[in-house]
Formats: sequence, C-alpha cells, structure tokens
Amino acid sequence: MTAFHYEALDKEGRRKKGVLSADNMTLARAELSRAGLSPLSLEAVDAQKQDADKQNRLQIKSAMLVPLTRQLAVIVSAGAPVEEALQAVAMQMEDKAVNQILLGVRARVMEGWRLSEAMGEYKKSFSPLYRAIIAAGEQSGDLGAVLQRLATMQEKSRELKMKALTALIYPVVLVAILLVVTIGLMVYVVPKIAEQFDMLGAALPLITRFVIGVSAFLADWGWLLALVIAVAGLGLWQAMRLAGPRHKLDRMILQFPIIGKLMRGLDAARFSRTAATLFASGAPLLDSLRAARRTMLNSHMGAQVDDAIIAVQEGAGLAPALRRSAAFPPMMVHMIAAGERSGALPVMLEKTADHLEGEFDNASTLFIRLLEPVIIVIMGVVVLTIMLAILTPMLQMNRLAAG
Repeated sequence: MTAFHYEALDKEGRRKKGVLSADNMTLARAELSRAGLSPLSLEAVDAQKQDADKQNRLQIKSAMLVPLTRQLAVIVSAGAPVEEALQAVAMQMEDKAVNQILLGVRARVMEGWRLSEAMGEYKKSFSPLYRAIIAAGEQSGDLGAVLQRLATMQEKSRELKMKALTALIYPVVLVAILLVVTIGLMVYVVPKIAEQFDMLGAALPLITRFVIGVSAFLADWGWLLALVIAVAGLGLWQAMRLAGPRHKLDRMILQFPIIGKLMRGLDAARFSRTAATLFASGAPLLDSLRAARRTMLNSHMGAQVDDAIIAVQEGAGLAPALRRSAAFPPMMVHMIAAGERSGALPVMLEKTADHLEGEFDNASTLFIRLLEPVIIVIMGVVVLTIMLAILTPMLQMNRLAAG
C-alpha cells in the first residue's frame, strides 16, 4: 500500500490534514469520501518528497527579491487578488526559477493557503523575517501597504549592506596591495641585491642588514609563517562560533574608536528598520522586537536587546529598557522615548533608522578617506626603507672608490 498525504474540508468547512494508506489514488479519494471529507489535495508521500526536493533546489536571488516584492505591492495595493498578483509578476520574470517559485506559491494560495504559509514551501527564497512581515500584513488586512513597507525595508537593507561591504572591501584591497608589494620586494628583489653585496664583502649598514635578515627569514620560513597565520585564523574562526569568545570579541569591537561606531550604527539601524516595519504592519511589539533582534550581527548588542525584551514583557517601556545599556546610540533611545510618549513608535523607529543609516554612510566615508592616506604612507615607508637599505651601501662604496 502507498501512503498519501491529504488536505481536505470536513462537512463544517474546516481544513483537515493527515496521512492515509491505500493501494492507489482512486481508493484514497474514496476513503476520504467515506470519512465525510472533501479533498483539496492528495499526493503520494514519495511524490511529495520529490516535489519538496525540487522546491529546495529553487531559489530567488536577494537582488531579484526587492523588485519582485515591489511589483507585488503595487498590484495588490491596486485591489487585485493575491493569486492574480502572483501570476502577473511571474509572467514578467525572465528567470525560470523565479517563475516556477511564484507559480508554485500561487498554486498553494489557490488551494486555500495563506500567502505567508505558501512562501514557507520555499524557505531558501523567503526568509522567516520576510514571511513574518507578510503574515502580519495578512492579519492586519492591509497586505498591499505591508508589502510596500517590506519592499522599502529590503531596499534600505540592501543599500546598507552594500555600504558596509564597500567600507570593508576597500581597505582590505589596499592592505592586500601593500602585502603583495612588500613580499615581492623582500623575496625577489632584496636577495639578488644581497648576493651582490656578499660578493663585494663590504661592511653593511644596520638598516641593510635588517632588511636582508627579514628577506632571508621570509625566503626560508615564509611558508611556516603563512601556515601559523592560517591556523591561527582558523582557530579564531572556530572560537567565534562559541557564544563566550564571540560575545567578548563583539563587546571589544564596540569600544574601538571608529570601527565600534560603525558597527553600533549598522546594527542599531538594522534593528530599528526591521522593528518599525513589523510593528507598523500590525505585528505585536514583542514579536517585532524578537524578529528584529535576529537581524543583528553583534552578539553583545543582541544580548542587550534580549534583556530589553524581557523588561518590556514585564511592563517596562522600550526606551528605558534600552537606556540601561550603553550599547545603543543615545539619540536612538531619545527618539524611541518620544515615539512611545506620542504613540507613534513605528514612525520614530523608522526615522531613527534613517538617521542611523545616514550617520553610518558619513562615518564609513570618513573612515575610508582617512584610511587610504594612512595605508599609502605605510606603503611608502616600507618601500623607502627597502630602497635605503639598497642604496645606502652603494653610496658608501661609491664614496670609498672616489676617495
């Protein structure tokens, strides 16, 4: 016998789900009819598993999710049913995976599923936060406006992520160039010059002996140094997967002069934007705070939010709960307090996110502008040191020859 997964309506119109065994699908339908159930869907478990595996392989790229959400918001806000909006957007998408996913979601909606539940079939494409905001919109009865807010949140989050990547990638590239230039000079140029000095047998200045020593060390033991650095990096990465070491490092990062401010602003902006979107969509405050907390990268700030959620659950205001911690910008706490007093907390949270994102943009731009000349100066000092180590003995030998 074959196992079948079914969804059906009973005589009172209530949805029933379950599994039954029958020799074939016809007998399975007959079994449901005898039980007084009207089948909505009936599928062999093996076939269902195959469909689930196929669904897991499909994925919508994050870059495509933003315009997709925006188009859904426009069509739903115009008064079109959700299934029609899904079909209209699917027909506009050139990507086959996106088309299949949207049509798959539409099929579930046509079967009576809620949109958030149907999107849950494609977890790789629609995150828990995305589905939670959709569910809040369905409960509030204003799905179109919620989709608009969700699309705006995605656009802002994507812009913030790109700014953070830019702030990170640019100095990394400069440091990589510095290392490549330095290693190239020390491993390939300096040894050849050192051979010439050895042939002459002249006494070498201290700076030349130092540079030649470093060059010899890199040539002989550079592989060991690289291995030690790789092992240390791997050990640090493994340690960061543990709650204790990661929490200590995240707390230490927040105390750094410029990087700490950038990280604090980034996480605070992400938290404010997500909480504002969920709360404005109709989700309860505590659920909004819990979902927003999961978007934070810094574990120390996340722990402070956990404490604030407990305090709010016990009856305290959000602003007083966050004020107990020094992890969040004071401006953010003041704006949240104003929002609680005026009854416009979602609006103030959104304004807070806008302000923090602007501050992050300015701070990251300043950080890059300050870091670029510093790295260039360091590179110049390294190259100048190597050149002095090479030229100084040459000039001394020229003077001796001339004298």
